Amino acid sequence: MTRSPWAWIPSLYFAQGIPYVVVMTLSVVMYKNLGISNTDIALYTSWLYLPWVIKPLWSPLAELFGTKRRWVTVLQFFVGAALAGVALTIPTDKVFQLSLAVFWLMAFASASHDIAADGYYMLALPQHSQAAFVGVRSTFYRLANIGGQGGLVYLAGELSERSGSVAQAWSIVFWLLGGLFVLLAVWHGFVLPRPATDVRGVGGAAARGLVAEFFSVFASFFRKPGIAVILGFLLLYRFPEAQLLKLASPFLLDPVDKGGLGLSTKAVGIAYGTVGLTALTLGGLAGGWVISRVGLKRALWPLVLAMHVPNVAFLLLALMHPTSLAIISAALAVEQFGYGLGFTAYLMYMIHVAEGPQKTAHYAICTGFMALGMMIPGMWSGWLQDHIGYVPFFAWVLVATVPSFVMAALIKVPENFGKKDE
Repeated sequence: MTRSPWAWIPSLYFAQGIPYVVVMTLSVVMYKNLGISNTDIALYTSWLYLPWVIKPLWSPLAELFGTKRRWVTVLQFFVGAALAGVALTIPTDKVFQLSLAVFWLMAFASASHDIAADGYYMLALPQHSQAAFVGVRSTFYRLANIGGQGGLVYLAGELSERSGSVAQAWSIVFWLLGGLFVLLAVWHGFVLPRPATDVRGVGGAAARGLVAEFFSVFASFFRKPGIAVILGFLLLYRFPEAQLLKLASPFLLDPVDKGGLGLSTKAVGIAYGTVGLTALTLGGLAGGWVISRVGLKRALWPLVLAMHVPNVAFLLLALMHPTSLAIISAALAVEQFGYGLGFTAYLMYMIHVAEGPQKTAHYAICTGFMALGMMIPGMWSGWLQDHIGYVPFFAWVLVATVPSFVMAALIKVPENFGKKDE
């Protein structure tokens, strides 16, 4: 029986997006609601990037053992169990320590699920269908982000207002998420096709040869011409954004006397999680269109400026403290739309760097450096903000754009790379 890709691609990539946004964003809002300091929130949630940084190191396991289909369904059950585990930790006295431990397990499962799902996608669809559904993948991944950062944050705020208990509200949210993931795992157990090419791995017998190939792939990556500039760009292009993102939600939630905007959790779900992420998605689509029209080389500097200049919106919000949710939402939409535009340049450059016979492995290495570039600056951002306040912090974020501009000036992009053929 031939199964329509529409039966499983939307749900598969929705499932891929949810645990990432839970670990990276929902955890930040929850900890802020529970009274954890910005220093601790930024430091410890930034460490949760690590599984995505090092996932190329264990990606061969998906090739050696089992099928991609089996990996996908088992890991979805595991993520569901981890989400329920977070729900169990929230009412305890050690909620921060215990929930972080479970988030760590969830992050490793999510990064592993990314490997298996992307590999399965390439096996289950012919190449022409892969191209046709790449937009569907991206759309449902973004919808998961909007649903998590917007809908679930709003739900937590609503439940908190009704029950009067922040812990109870977040516990209910995570129980619901855990149940959703178990249902997704059951659904995919039934609907995922069984492509003939998705064969069981050869197991440990092939490990020695695979290890040699693994080191060969890394060696070939680090022999690329201009590798120092490449790594500098991958690590520093998002240097300011890595610091800003960790403090965006705490800034919106903190009371005015602490320099924040004093928004409710529900309002943050609307302004940042829904309006902001929708603008981010539209910016990404616009950036892709611009590159397809003129190529990455001509579009690079306009997109770099679009990425960083709108960060001034946060400085203005910190200085003026507007009370209108519409004005705040508009400012966040401008910043996020610019981020979406600029991020397309980063993605296209990674595609350029990965070109060659080992493009899949080299792209995975690029994504690891991308995650590392978000993890390290995010770790100190909360401590910095706690010591200097929001206004100086957002001013520093603007100064921190300088390394990104320098690296953008140093990289080399072929003429017409990314431009659609006439």
